Amino acid sequence: MFSLYDTRLAIANYKKQSSPSLSGIIARMSPFYTQTGDEGSTGLLGEGRVPKFDLRIEALGALDEATAALGLARASVNAPQITPLIVEVQRDLYKLMAEVGATPENAARFRSIDDARVKWLETQTDAITSEVEVPNEFIIPGEVPSSAAMGLARTIVRRAERRVVELYHSGGLQNLSLLAYLNRLSSLCFALELLENHQAGQSTRMAKEK
Repeated sequence: MFSLYDTRLAIANYKKQSSPSLSGIIARMSPFYTQTGDEGSTGLLGEGRVPKFDLRIEALGALDEATAALGLARASVNAPQITPLIVEVQRDLYKLMAEVGATPENAARFRSIDDARVKWLETQTDAITSEVEVPNEFIIPGEVPSSAAMGLARTIVRRAERRVVELYHSGGLQNLSLLAYLNRLSSLCFALELLENHQAGQSTRMAKEK
C-alpha cells in the first residue's frame, strides 16, 4: 500500500525517469529508510522538498491513516459484501494519495479519481442503505467491534477530507473530485456501520436517550 512514508522513498526514483508511472516508482522502492528526511523535510512526486508539517504532507498523513483504519475495519467485518468493497476503496485511496503527493505541475500524471468514481461510491452507498434502516438522528458507535471499527474509519476519513479541502482551498490541488470522493466515502462508512449492526442482529443506538 502506498503510504505517506513511501513518498520520500519514491523521490529519487521519480527523478531517474522522464515519464514516471506510479507502478514504476513503487516497483523500484527497496530500502525502508533514506535518511533524507532527518532534518524535517520530505520530497514530493516532483521537484523540491517541503517541511513535514506542510499542508500537503498533513493531507497525505490523514489519508494514510484513513486507509489503515479501513484495513482494520475490513479485518473485522462480517457482512460478506463489505470486504471486496473496502479493498476497492483502499485502492482508490492509493491512487488519490499519488495525486495529492505530486507537485501541482505533475498532479495530472497521477489523476485517476474523477466523477465516475464518485458516482460509483454513491451507487454502493445506495445499495447498502436499501438493506438497513437509516436513522434520522445521531447515533452512538460501538454495538459490535466491526461496526465500531467502521465508525472509527468514518471519523478518520472525515479528517482526511478536511485536510484535503484545506489543501485544495490553499491552491495546492485542482481536482475537485478528490473532495467529493472523500465526502461520499464517509457516507459509505456510515452505511457500512449500520450494515454491520444489522448483520449482528443489533439495533443501532441513538445518541439521544429516549
